[in-house]
Amino acid sequence: MALQTIWFILITVLWTGFFVLEGFDFGVGMLVPVLGRDDVERRMIRTTVGPFWDGNEVWLITAGGATFAAFPDWYASMFSAYYLPLFLVLVALILRAVGFEYRDKATTEARRHLWDWLVAGSCLLVPLLVGVAFGGLLAGIPLDSDHNFTGGFLDLVQPYALGTGILFALLSLMQGLMFLRLKTMPAIGDRAVALARKVTWVVVVVLFVHVVWTQFVDPGAILPGAAAWLALTFAVATAWLAGHGEHQGWGFVCSTATIGFTVVNFFADLYPNLMVSSTSALNTITIEDSSGSYTLTLMTIVAGVMVPVVLIYTAWNYWVFRQRVTSDDVAAPPPADRADAAS
Repeated sequence: MALQTIWFILITVLWTGFFVLEGFDFGVGMLVPVLGRDDVERRMIRTTVGPFWDGNEVWLITAGGATFAAFPDWYASMFSAYYLPLFLVLVALILRAVGFEYRDKATTEARRHLWDWLVAGSCLLVPLLVGVAFGGLLAGIPLDSDHNFTGGFLDLVQPYALGTGILFALLSLMQGLMFLRLKTMPAIGDRAVALARKVTWVVVVVLFVHVVWTQFVDPGAILPGAAAWLALTFAVATAWLAGHGEHQGWGFVCSTATIGFTVVNFFADLYPNLMVSSTSALNTITIEDSSGSYTLTLMTIVAGVMVPVVLIYTAWNYWVFRQRVTSDDVAAPPPADRADAAS
């Protein structure tokens, strides 16, 4: 039981790391065509996440791999039930990568702008769909005694699940705005601040509604847990700091804490379940449906060695690329434009 709990906590850490680090990536991707007034500004916004976005995806891959190794029943049931949403997540991640690479190779401004909107759509889709899946895990979907999904599409997009997806999309947008305040020059940062003043208070309201809603969805939760109150507190702090431009660093810290404690609160509400069955409580997947103790012990040793290495490398990467992005970093026109000018 101790090893099962340790791996539940580790998977929680991996998902928290994914949303904390990829949250601002997705938010920035959504904001490229919104805050960028011209091609240089749009490339500046994209450049702020250039050194980070592909490495941050490793957290998602690792979370999926850890789930497969530690809780194979959970992995099998979740990936079969949410096959279409997870397939769309994969397509969106591929589209984002292709968009980042191809938009500067487009030969016209209209095509580059189209790629910007495709990237924005993909960055919105990922947190929305993953949030929908998270909401379904807690609210419950139809599972039989063999843990097979027996429902239809409407069982996956129930209101609470959709609300969770919207919440995670808004959290990512908020974190992207706070990140841009920190990483760009005033021309873009001021527009990010103006939008953040509105978005952050929307996040506060939606997060509060979601916390209350969760108490009705999860019968075992009598009152919101500590993580929920911390998420709400940091969300209010983020909203206040969004209106005070001199506290840029603390604004990003508070937005990061908000999304982090929101994910932690979700898993705290879910424990000791992994996937709730709306058909019968007997069909719910719990942490007892795990791999054997030998597998978990071996994985724990490997994780104990590798997780600190990943954390140190990640911190070093962010330290190296901590400077603000200026127009000098992206002043050269794309190759296609130079070719057109030469002709």
